[in-house]
Amino acid sequence: MPKQILLFLASYFVFWLTVLSSSAQKKNEYLSKSSSNQFYAILRNDTLRIGNSTIERVFLWNGGNLKTCEFNDKKNNQPWKSAGLTPDLYIPNSANKSKNGKYLQRKVPSNGIHPAYFEAEVSLDIDSMSLKRVFRLYADCPVIACDTYLKGVARGKWSKSNTNVADLKNIENINHAEADNDPPILDQLNLSGKHWALEVVDFLDVTDRNNTLVKPYKGLSYKSEIYKGNILFADNKEAGKGLFILKEAPCSNIQLAYPGGDFITNFGQFKVIGLGIEPSDLSLQEWTKTYSCAIGLYAGNGANKYTNLHEYQKLKRLNKAAEDNMVMMNTWGDRGRDTKVNEAFCLKEILAAARLGATHFQIDDGWQTGRSANSAFWGGSFKNIWSNPDYWKPDVKKYPHGLKPLVDAGRKSGVKICLWFNPSIQNNFADWEKDAEALLNIYKNDGIKVFKIDGVNIPNKTAENNLRKLFDKVVAESNGAISFNLDVTAGRRGGYFYFNEYGNIFLENRYTDWQNYYPYWTLRNLWMLSKYTPTQKIQVEFLNKWRNQDKYGNDKFSPSNYSFNYLFAITMAGQPLAWMEGTGLPEEAFETANTIKKYKEIQADFHQGTVLPIGDEPSGQAWTGFQSINNKSGYLLVFREDHPDQENKVAVFLPPTTVIQCKNIFTNEPVKKFMVDKEGKISFNLTAKNSFIMYQYQVIKNK
Repeated sequence: MPKQILLFLASYFVFWLTVLSSSAQKKNEYLSKSSSNQFYAILRNDTLRIGNSTIERVFLWNGGNLKTCEFNDKKNNQPWKSAGLTPDLYIPNSANKSKNGKYLQRKVPSNGIHPAYFEAEVSLDIDSMSLKRVFRLYADCPVIACDTYLKGVARGKWSKSNTNVADLKNIENINHAEADNDPPILDQLNLSGKHWALEVVDFLDVTDRNNTLVKPYKGLSYKSEIYKGNILFADNKEAGKGLFILKEAPCSNIQLAYPGGDFITNFGQFKVIGLGIEPSDLSLQEWTKTYSCAIGLYAGNGANKYTNLHEYQKLKRLNKAAEDNMVMMNTWGDRGRDTKVNEAFCLKEILAAARLGATHFQIDDGWQTGRSANSAFWGGSFKNIWSNPDYWKPDVKKYPHGLKPLVDAGRKSGVKICLWFNPSIQNNFADWEKDAEALLNIYKNDGIKVFKIDGVNIPNKTAENNLRKLFDKVVAESNGAISFNLDVTAGRRGGYFYFNEYGNIFLENRYTDWQNYYPYWTLRNLWMLSKYTPTQKIQVEFLNKWRNQDKYGNDKFSPSNYSFNYLFAITMAGQPLAWMEGTGLPEEAFETANTIKKYKEIQADFHQGTVLPIGDEPSGQAWTGFQSINNKSGYLLVFREDHPDQENKVAVFLPPTTVIQCKNIFTNEPVKKFMVDKEGKISFNLTAKNSFIMYQYQVIKNK
């Protein structure tokens, strides 16, 4: 055979071998071609890589029973090696010998509530149980989240009591097991180095009983320790970079199947414990979802760690200016409960709400035919709601023409009508489908899109699953039009990091009647939460300061000692809630409509940024506030409480020597320039105690 033919055949063979090899490889690869949206998942040999333009997690495939071997901070050029010898997901009493490992990937399109994102799914079987881990990535977001699902039959029990550190042997006995506690492990990393500074943040809801909602703990990672909290930050002191782990679950003290903690650390080893389910919760046919967790990377100890954490949470539910930004009025704060609400009263309230500048008017408990346990009248109950098929129809005595006159009046006044709703709690929300249909019927008949969800108690996984089915059905069948104000004031509920894709959080009930409304308390709660979760997802109340002044006596922190403008300003970093009857306000209160009008003009832009706390913790006597950060621009909202100095330096999230140009949002004063000093502070001047100032700033000179 001529030499030329042999060369041609050889080249032809190599060409098709390359094509076939490439084709086979692409069966296990996904790579978006968009430069700003580079999701990828590549399974090659025994290595799985998942990432986007900013972050990458690398696993040993291990038959699908993944072991993290590397976490790469691509944005800051920082690789983190993980030396874990056991799979990342650990189920007690299982052999951990996997079979039937499978892998697939998909791009999930935007549904108007969340943006498009990428999923890489890994499933396998262990013993008589099937496991599935779904990794989620969003464009250019330096966070990889993981949702875990189980089904089948688990061996033995999972949760055990914690061993007290005093009962462990001394440090010289290095081979002694550090604890006999053997909880399920949702995820874990085993990084090198001993110099890790920790911040673990525990959260409390049940705000009817709790008034300190955030409890951070700072320390150094050492021998095996267990911590409670939804968030763990780990700063590597040698690299000047770090990671955070967000456990997407209710607050620690009310989680299901709780093993006594959320994180176990040992130098550079970080474990997330507690699945939120028991072995008895598993089904042979359907997947049961555990709690989720998200791991993010960052550089430095400034705003970066918090902005990355906020960015991920904001992507779970996009803030749509027209639907999600609101100034709501709800009359329940004046304690009239269901004694006043009727058509005539609500029509007057809508006019008052519009005059004040509210965008939404919400009728709380009492609009419906059924009488709840919160009723001021005798005989109310939350039990057996559906024994009355008309329970969730408007009370014909109070609303003889239904809700239509209110909706029409609201539309004419520029105010959206919203309602209160209490899901049927009995038998673990077994009537969730009826509840969903009731909400959808109200939406279809009257166009009402926002519902406050109250009275929830989640005692077990069945109840949680049914409640989620209720929300999912309502959102899906309304094409995302319906959203919820999720009350966290009592009961076992979702807290700050669970169910947060469905709407915003109704934070707290406070009343002048019982003197548990103090402006600086409200400011403090929002300020403390703002470091860890987006404030634009939290409804925050301001009350009628003219009510019950006599009950406060000479209390210097009484609401009457603050201007109505100031009380509203406290709520601006969140979603303002006028927790009052508008018709009960004196004439001077409506002067605040000018402030509310100007606030609404910048509300969406203010919330578009990352809102973080600045200054000192509110105490009633501090300089404090919030900063909205959006690249080289943003907002500064500064409060001088009852502090003796009219000029004070406030620490901000801007580098030293930065020069900013500031426009006052609420006055016509000339544009000002400020320079950040070497300590990262700006000097502000407010002549009056209990006053505030809000600037829109633009960076004009960097460090």
